[in-house]
Amino acid sequence: MDEKKLNNEEEVLTDNEAALNDTDEMAEEQNADAEKTEETAEVDPLEAAQNEIVDLKDKYLRTMAEFDNFRKRTMKERTELIFNAAEKTITALLPVIDDMERAIANGEKTEDPQVLREGMQLIYQKFMKVLEAQGVSKIETEEADFDTNLHEAIALVPGMGDDKKGKVIDCMATGYKLNDKVIRYAKVAVGQ
Repeated sequence: MDEKKLNNEEEVLTDNEAALNDTDEMAEEQNADAEKTEETAEVDPLEAAQNEIVDLKDKYLRTMAEFDNFRKRTMKERTELIFNAAEKTITALLPVIDDMERAIANGEKTEDPQVLREGMQLIYQKFMKVLEAQGVSKIETEEADFDTNLHEAIALVPGMGDDKKGKVIDCMATGYKLNDKVIRYAKVAVGQ
């Protein structure tokens, strides 16, 4: 029995040693895997960061190219707008020029000054309608209060009485607005 027990104990020891060896081998494998994982973990963030940098550079370059194209297109459109801005106005004024040419040609044929005055009055009215259609309007000065936003005082007229003080007395040059923006101030004489 002692021999059997001894054999059993030897087998248990051998089994335990084998288990320990297996455990040691597994631990070594785990350590090796851990080292590989650490190396991989160290490489992966670096590679990931480098890949992200490449992607961001690509996006940056594309965005810069798009912006440059936008800037060039906008400059081209602005240049075309500046060169062609007056086209609409000039096209609207061409019929007035035609009327002026006809009036000049017919003025040589007639001796009646009243006909010429009427023709000039019609042309003037047509011209003012064209300007109004383009957004141009006269600045009213008749019996208006003096307003530095609309008027330019070129003379002060003393002794006009208290009711005329600060009022426009006379307009020397008509002022005009383009879409509510003053393009020429009315030159006026103001009561003092």
